[in-house]
Amino acid sequence: MYLAIEGVIGVGKTSLARLIHKAFEADLLLEVFEENPFLGSFYADRQRYAFQTQIFFLMSRYTHQHQVIPSTLAAGRNLVSDYTFDKDSLFAGINLSGDELDIYHKVHIALADKIPQPDLLVFLRANTDTLMHRIAHRDRPYERSMERAYIEELAEAYETFINLPKWHQRLLPIDTDDLDFIADPQALQYIINRIRQALQLVPYQESLPLSD
Repeated sequence: MYLAIEGVIGVGKTSLARLIHKAFEADLLLEVFEENPFLGSFYADRQRYAFQTQIFFLMSRYTHQHQVIPSTLAAGRNLVSDYTFDKDSLFAGINLSGDELDIYHKVHIALADKIPQPDLLVFLRANTDTLMHRIAHRDRPYERSMERAYIEELAEAYETFINLPKWHQRLLPIDTDDLDFIADPQALQYIINRIRQALQLVPYQESLPLSD
């Protein structure tokens, strides 16, 4: 079983992956984005540093996932990841244009077929106010200049992304504005139960509503 978690910056992908992987007896694959040497410059000047940032991410994400996912699944182990390889092209579509975007797509297409697709995509949603609050709360230095408009643009792109036909039978959207799965064990169990139900993994309950 390969489970991936996606959503806009600040929605809680990594936190959720860390919290649930043991419940599914799964290995954990986390994105390593701090190593991108262009990231801080990109958030300060998106247009100037977009191509360098995006190509670095593409190759880093490909290397990371190609080294881990096929071998983990071939060994019969479960895997939970806090990102998909496909999401890289989503960001490229926002940040690049013209010849740079064409070059990016050619490289991405050549690499994408070598990365297995997840059995289930858990998509975490939150409104822009919630996302901006969470980004500010974690206070990563390179995110301090992040613009609200950029987060809104990403949210729109993600909605288009999850509506692609490839995800129709493998998508579990979860609204997180009022779901504090980090501090509330009941909220976390609610998410775990919904994932088990989507994957038809026992034990799960047909419904597990949160208390008001």
